[in-house]
Amino acid sequence: MVQNLHQIVHSVTYTLEQKDEHAFQENIKDLQKYDLTRIFLELSSGEQKLFLEFISIHQLADILSELDGDNQRKVIDMISPHTGTLVITQMNNDDLIEMLSNLGEKKATELLSDTDEEFSQDIETLMEYPPETAGRIMNNQMVWINKSYSVREAVDKLKHFAELAEYLNYLYVIDNDKKLVGVVSYRDLLLADLPQKIEYIMKTRIVTVDAMMDQEEVARIIQRYNFVTIPVVDEEERLLGIVTVDDILDVVYQEAEEDIEKFSASGKAIDFNTKPFTAAKRRLTWLVLLLFIGIVSGSIIASFEETLEQVVALAFFMPMVAGMTGNTGTQSLAVVIRGLTKERVNTKQVLKLLYRELRVGIIIGLTCGALIFVIAYLWQGSAILGLVIGTSLLCTLIIGTLAGTIIPLVLNRLNVDPAVASGPLITTINDILSLLIYFGIATAFLSHLM
Repeated sequence: MVQNLHQIVHSVTYTLEQKDEHAFQENIKDLQKYDLTRIFLELSSGEQKLFLEFISIHQLADILSELDGDNQRKVIDMISPHTGTLVITQMNNDDLIEMLSNLGEKKATELLSDTDEEFSQDIETLMEYPPETAGRIMNNQMVWINKSYSVREAVDKLKHFAELAEYLNYLYVIDNDKKLVGVVSYRDLLLADLPQKIEYIMKTRIVTVDAMMDQEEVARIIQRYNFVTIPVVDEEERLLGIVTVDDILDVVYQEAEEDIEKFSASGKAIDFNTKPFTAAKRRLTWLVLLLFIGIVSGSIIASFEETLEQVVALAFFMPMVAGMTGNTGTQSLAVVIRGLTKERVNTKQVLKLLYRELRVGIIIGLTCGALIFVIAYLWQGSAILGLVIGTSLLCTLIIGTLAGTIIPLVLNRLNVDPAVASGPLITTINDILSLLIYFGIATAFLSHLM
């Protein structure tokens, strides 16, 4: 598909120019919705408008579910209100909720106003769940069966509502109070006798998630159990909907983007299309803060001006010591954040991690310290200078490694996203610590260095 994309875009463009709807449909009939969306985005505004007139409501629903917020708004503005009403009823509820959130309350209300009352109330109920929770990303369009059903009744219902069976793996079993009491796999249905009751073949040990659970925790559970779907329940164990693996992939991608933004201290999302002023504004908050923190580094250097004047060679190694300390801290930070995204850590795991990182810092520090000792000795012919720089590097690398480990762990314990312990922040803090240690040791050995 990638190799032929431009060719297909050319063919689609030609059919649109000729206004040949039949040829247009022949070109796109076997395309996946992702590819269909990519082709749509390649077209000019005039071609896009005709494109939207030629595709079916179902295809339009697929495209809307793939587009970002800005392009969703553009498409909604290009189609008629009647078409908009039809298309939102064809979208999966979880995709529709995300789109309506992107469009804003006023536009969402307009789109829902012409749908039937039951549908609009259903969507409004889902939108009441807080963002980034299981309730907000779940799909409540699914096939469920009562435990009193026979296998035949279950199969008949499944056939009748086949379009709701997004993933062919499990049927969820409820009782008369709509409480989730079991699951039945399609394999179980195939192997069971048709008159047999569902309650005798269902599995009653079920992994569920609460509607208010954070979406990251839902992702961890799905990853842990290798599920394709997971049921969402309320406080009384009533079945509300399901979260599917494609929703979780979106969550993982979204959370990764957020962590990268925080890790790089760039604030809100910045992409290739962000305007210069906006991009600068989103970066400035952190950078101004780090600027003032960086002044502390300058004052430390100024306070050791006498030491620098007497041993000028110290200035040559100063950027190296500070840079290496910041680098090790950032490496440890990345390791910790990656681990915290996979699991919740207890006290025992924290102590084990700290002990490991301490040993890592010592090993790295001894190796780099020994190397810089040899370099300083060969360059300046002073074993004392090599010892000062090597010892400083050993101490600062140990501290930098521990700082990059401890800071995100403390933030995580305080229920603050550890990704806010961004690389620039860790680097700046480690710069201050490394300069204090470096000049402190150098000053202590000043008489020998001279």
